[in-house]
Amino acid sequence: MKYANMVPGTFLSRPNRFIAHVQIGGQTEVVHVKNTGRCRELLPAGAQVWCQRSDNPARKTKYDLITVRKGERLINMDSQAPNIAAKEWLSSGGLGQVEELRAETVHGDSRFDFSFWKDGRQCFLEVKGVTLETDGVCAFPDAPTERGTKHLRGLTEAAKSGFGAYVLFVIQMADVEYLHPNDATDPGFGAALREAAAAGVQVLAVDCEVTEEEMRIQNPVPVRL
Repeated sequence: MKYANMVPGTFLSRPNRFIAHVQIGGQTEVVHVKNTGRCRELLPAGAQVWCQRSDNPARKTKYDLITVRKGERLINMDSQAPNIAAKEWLSSGGLGQVEELRAETVHGDSRFDFSFWKDGRQCFLEVKGVTLETDGVCAFPDAPTERGTKHLRGLTEAAKSGFGAYVLFVIQMADVEYLHPNDATDPGFGAALREAAAAGVQVLAVDCEVTEEEMRIQNPVPVRL
């Protein structure tokens, strides 16, 4: 996926989870943050960032904060990007041949990001974007997520009922060692992930090639439960 109208800037502050102050072209701009997570480790004062400029005159903010440099890494922090990248990956054979790929499919009391048919069986896939990284090791989630745990339980029930079930962690950066559930932050999610894996849910993780203007799923990453 590619972004148009990207401009560099310097992160100054984040008054709340929806907006940030960024210096762009010598001026302080109020920009929309496309990730409501904490992201404290990504946005120290002075961090180099890239923002997407909007030409929509009706918008309250002119820019969206998309990418940040953390050490040697570029990290995409757009919470909408993982689903877009996952759709591109699935459509191009990331899981092999799939048919009838659809977004936002309801099954039971859950709404999954994607459904498709593979090897004669209907499958459901949930996408989780990952931006939390320490020394090349990634963890999910970065904050407690009851919604994420509910998705895992829904996938577990689907797997037990004979459907194909997948959770895909899209790591929004490159060159990481492995991913693990962040039990210190949300032990319930970690427990649900292990239960899902034991029930037959396929737990997958992939990293992404990230530049100032695009993000593309690249390589599989080990998951340590």
